[in-house]
Amino acid sequence: MDLSLEGKNVLITGGSRGIGKSIVKAFAAEGARVAFTYRSSTELATALTESIKKQGAEAMCIQGDAADAEVAEASVSQVLSEWETLDILVNNAGITRDNLMLRSTEEDWNAVLDTNLKSVYNYCKAVYRPMMKQRAGRIISMSSVVGVMGNPGQTNYAASKAGIIGLSKSLAKELGRRGITVNVVAPGFVSTEMTKAISKEAQEAMLAAVPLGKAATPDDVANAVLFLASDRAAYITGHVLHIDGGLSM
Repeated sequence: MDLSLEGKNVLITGGSRGIGKSIVKAFAAEGARVAFTYRSSTELATALTESIKKQGAEAMCIQGDAADAEVAEASVSQVLSEWETLDILVNNAGITRDNLMLRSTEEDWNAVLDTNLKSVYNYCKAVYRPMMKQRAGRIISMSSVVGVMGNPGQTNYAASKAGIIGLSKSLAKELGRRGITVNVVAPGFVSTEMTKAISKEAQEAMLAAVPLGKAATPDDVANAVLFLASDRAAYITGHVLHIDGGLSM
């Protein structure tokens, strides 16, 4: 399927590992120039960048904390300086600090909300004027099934992911007349290094609630992002695409 991503310029936050890494590789494979941010995994980020370049695609990695507004502005400016336009923004950076609310701390709350939600605000604001000027653009942000359904022990994470949905729907209404779409991908249980650390019993309990009976792969999520970034999704905005095997039905 032709996704019309040849020559497009994309910026992905949190792209050095997990779902973010799969998204980076997927865009590069479809012919896009790919920039991605990372906070601390310099070795992984450098290796991913070199791997993409060896395959003949253009790539750059940018270190910085996505929760920092100045970092967001600088990241967008760097992409525009190198490639002149920024066609696609994927907000993927995220963390968890799970605990029952009774045992969680204000520090945990602030860390999760800053990384997961404030970073989306930072990067959306940073691309707002450039995309308005272009009269074109795609913004895709990663939420979660937890932001729709809730989950015990994840009040901070659920709040951040639900906030992304509200932010994106509002922004879609602001930017629609300028040819910019704003959408959300909400994964369910995805097989990553993070989820592999969960006990076998807990994984089995999660999968028992999934109608398809299996976890998603990072590539399943990346394919959804590719679609929303493509011309095939030109008339879709303000939408939440669930990649959860039916879990949120």
